[in-house]
Amino acid sequence: MPNSERAAAEWRLKALRGTVVPMVTPVDEDRRVSAPDVARLVASLHGRVTGYMPALSTGEGWHLTTAQWTDVVRLTVEHAGGAPVLAGVELPGIDEIVARAELAAGLGADAVVVPPPWSDEGGTAAIGFVEHYTTVVERSPLPVVVYHENVVSKAPLDLDALLEVCALPGIVGVKESSGSAEFTRKLLDGGPAVPVLQGWEHLLSAVPGVQGFVGPLANLDPEACDEALSAAGPDTQGRVDALSERYRLLADDWYLHVKEELVRRGTIGTPLAVN
Repeated sequence: MPNSERAAAEWRLKALRGTVVPMVTPVDEDRRVSAPDVARLVASLHGRVTGYMPALSTGEGWHLTTAQWTDVVRLTVEHAGGAPVLAGVELPGIDEIVARAELAAGLGADAVVVPPPWSDEGGTAAIGFVEHYTTVVERSPLPVVVYHENVVSKAPLDLDALLEVCALPGIVGVKESSGSAEFTRKLLDGGPAVPVLQGWEHLLSAVPGVQGFVGPLANLDPEACDEALSAAGPDTQGRVDALSERYRLLADDWYLHVKEELVRRGTIGTPLAVN
């Protein structure tokens, strides 16, 4: 991507607001990504979300094969109608992340969403938080959204490190999935240079001031998410909480429950996991 195009893309993404959908990955009986199902899912959300985020945790990004990842990102870009597509890259190694970012650029994605450093052996990551993102943005052909989580990565919640990363050229947003309202408030108080997108439904009203939301409920009811963002309070949060309970979004296999509801609605064909 030429420098002028990348600068324009970064400016556009830093202006991202509202509800962004972390899409499930629909597959057929053979575990191949279902092109008709992706098309229907994206179409069902057209005009109701401000962007699409395929292949992240709700899309079972940790478990996607390269072929599955390529298909879901390509099909999302194909049907997104010009809305931003931010492709999840849930891989442990810098070289793997950069290779996937290069593939995402070739598929027409607008950015990649990258978690903290983590070890696929389950141990401590061999690289620090700031060094990890500094290296990624220097080598990635696309802008980068920080997927700030610690469930899988086990990365410590380090406010100063995250604020330092937010100031890096090439970083365009934070999906704030720490699960701590206190941490998110401190992050906002620190004046990050990029939009902060809440990553948990139950915290939507707990931290007014976030610029957007990225969570599985957006696959099913983005309007409820928008309402909780724009009019934070007990009523809007109560509606979100009731929907989250109905669809079992806090279960360990939440993405399968989202798929089950989408099958019930006729949006996708099977509720199967990707592997």
